[in-house]
Amino acid sequence: MLESNAIALEWGLIEDQRVKGVYIYKVPLDEKFNGKDEYYDTVNNRFSTHYLDLKIKPSSKYRYYFKTYSDNAESTPSKSTILTSLDVMDSVTWLYAGTGMPRSAKIIWRPHTNQKVKAYIIQRRTLEENVWTDIATVEGRLSAEYIDAKLKDKYTYIYRIRAFTYDGITSKPSEEVKVTTKALPQDISKISATTDLSRRVEIRWEKSEAEDFLKYNLYRASNIDGSYKLLAILVNNSYIDTIEEDGKQYFYRVSVVDKDGLESKNDKQSVMGTTLVKPKTPSLVEAKLIDGKVKISWSKEDTRIKSYIVQKRYKKSLFDESIADFEGINGLEFIDSEIESDKIYYYKVFGVDINGIKSESSIEVELKVGDLLVIDAFIQSPKILEKEQVNSKKDLITPLQDFN
Repeated sequence: MLESNAIALEWGLIEDQRVKGVYIYKVPLDEKFNGKDEYYDTVNNRFSTHYLDLKIKPSSKYRYYFKTYSDNAESTPSKSTILTSLDVMDSVTWLYAGTGMPRSAKIIWRPHTNQKVKAYIIQRRTLEENVWTDIATVEGRLSAEYIDAKLKDKYTYIYRIRAFTYDGITSKPSEEVKVTTKALPQDISKISATTDLSRRVEIRWEKSEAEDFLKYNLYRASNIDGSYKLLAILVNNSYIDTIEEDGKQYFYRVSVVDKDGLESKNDKQSVMGTTLVKPKTPSLVEAKLIDGKVKISWSKEDTRIKSYIVQKRYKKSLFDESIADFEGINGLEFIDSEIESDKIYYYKVFGVDINGIKSESSIEVELKVGDLLVIDAFIQSPKILEKEQVNSKKDLITPLQDFN
C-alpha cells in the first residue's frame, strides 16, 4: 500500500522454524546513496507478514529487499522491489477573498473532499515579501472561512491554504488570492476659524464626499503641536465654540469617520481661531478738583469703543471700602460731585465695545480732598485769600499724578 508519506510492505508467512525474523533493506533511488548502509530495520518475529515504513518522502522511489535470519546465519537477499510513494495531495480546489474590508480580509474556500483532512493552514505574505507565514490553523474539514483582522489600511495581502490530514500529511498550496483593505476616508483639506467674534469661534470646513460618511470629529488644542482633545461629534460641517474669555486662542482639526468606523488622518491641517480681543485701554488725560467736584478726562484709543465706565473707590472707614461703577458714559469726561471732605478717592476708566467687551483699566488716579468749606469760603470771600492761600493750593486741590 502506498501513501505520500508511508509505504506498507507485505510478504508471505515463513514456515521455516529456524527463522527468527526478517532483515529489511532500503535504498532511496532519488537521492545520492553510497550503498554501504542499505540495512534499514528488523522484524523480530517470523510470524509477522507486514511492515509500515513511515520515513517516506512524497513522490520518491525506494528499492526494498529482505533477508531472513536464524541464530547463527542469514539467507541470501530476496528479489528487489521498487516502489514510488504517492504525490502530495492537492489543496482545496476553490478559494475566494473579499476585498475592500476595513482593516481585515475574509477568505472562503470549498471544503476538501479527502475525508482524512483534519484542518487548514492559512498562509499569508505581502507584495514586499517572498516568504509565506503561517498565520492560523482552522480546525475541521468542513470549515470554509477565515477572517484576518488588525491589518493595515489600504494595503495588499496575498493568501493561500494548505490542507492538513490526521496522519500528518500537508497538502500542496492552493491557488493564491489577493486582498486590498479599505482606505481611510479622504482628509479634510480646507478648514477655517474666525478671529473677530465676541467670546466664540466659528469653525467651518469642506463637506466630505465619502459615500459611506458617518460623522465628523472636531478636535481642539491650546497650541498647534499640543495634545488635541475631542471637542464635538458632528454631522454638519460647521461648529460654534463658545468661550468665556476675550482674546482666547485655540487650534482646531477635523476628521471624517465612515460607517465602518475608519477615521481619516487630521494631523496635516490645523487652523487657529481666537475670540475677539479686548478694546485698547483709554488713556487718562487729566484728573483734578474744580469747584468742589472731581473732573476726569481721557482720550479715545480704539474706534471699537462705544461707551466708557468710570470706577470710583474710597474708604468709608478703616475697614470699609466703597466701589462704584458709572456706566454708559458716551463722552470723554466725567464729573463727580458726590465727594466728601478729608477723603482720598481713586478713579480709573474702562472702554466698552458694541459686544459689551470691556477693556483693561486705565492707570488709577488718586485725588486727596481737603476741607470743602474752606474752598467755598475762599470762593465767596476773596478777603480770606491771604490767610488760606497756602492751604487751598497745597492741601485742597492736589492731583497727585502728572498725566501730560
